[in-house]
Amino acid sequence: MSAATTASPIQREPELLGQTVVVIGGSAGIGLETARRARVEGAKLILTGRNPERLQRAASELDALTTAAFDAADPAALDRFFHGLPERIDHVMVTAGGPYYARLADLDRERAHRNFDEHLWLPIAVAQHAVGRVRPGGTLLFMGGTGGRRRGPGLSLIAAGTAALPALIANLALELAPVRVNLIAAGFVDTPLSASLLGDELENRRNQLRATLPIRRVVGPADVAALAVHIMTNTALTGATYDVDGGQQLVQAS
Repeated sequence: MSAATTASPIQREPELLGQTVVVIGGSAGIGLETARRARVEGAKLILTGRNPERLQRAASELDALTTAAFDAADPAALDRFFHGLPERIDHVMVTAGGPYYARLADLDRERAHRNFDEHLWLPIAVAQHAVGRVRPGGTLLFMGGTGGRRRGPGLSLIAAGTAALPALIANLALELAPVRVNLIAAGFVDTPLSASLLGDELENRRNQLRATLPIRRVVGPADVAALAVHIMTNTALTGATYDVDGGQQLVQAS
């Protein structure tokens, strides 16, 4: 006579239990999805975004500790935000800003300067504010991309930023140690930002990626969020760039 046994699910403690995660750009897309995943792992959240209404919806959904609606590329606003934070936080993720593609003949200098501020000066400013506020072993995590690794008309600006950012992150990891500093370089991610950039071509792009990517599907915000939370919790990771593109760089046409 045999007795039936039922396997009990493995119980584990949430990996960010009691930790405070700040997401700059946390009201939509990758930032919001990372905040959701961090919340599931027990984190307390502080969210920022440019759109107050969208930010409030995100805060209500995730029971955020506090929110702040401001433009992260505004140095004075960023200063005020960090000065208002708790004395000790655990992780800061920055997803603000998007890519700017333009041929030299069409380049808007003001927009180009703003793009560099968002992708190169913003990490430096956040790093300065992190000193003495982010706990030892905590994380600064920034978003970059892989598109600028290609060469072609209209890619000069983004190529320069794409090349510079990993070097900046590696040096910040040494200067801010034992705070950890890392970079996620994403390919195409199916977000509202991507939809706004592609417009009517969005579905064609999705279909192209489903047909050509080695993973045979489109990368979504949840894929990036899973990597982001892993980087926060794995205390051996610093100074590195982590690609998440579904193999897009391996496929020439993508």
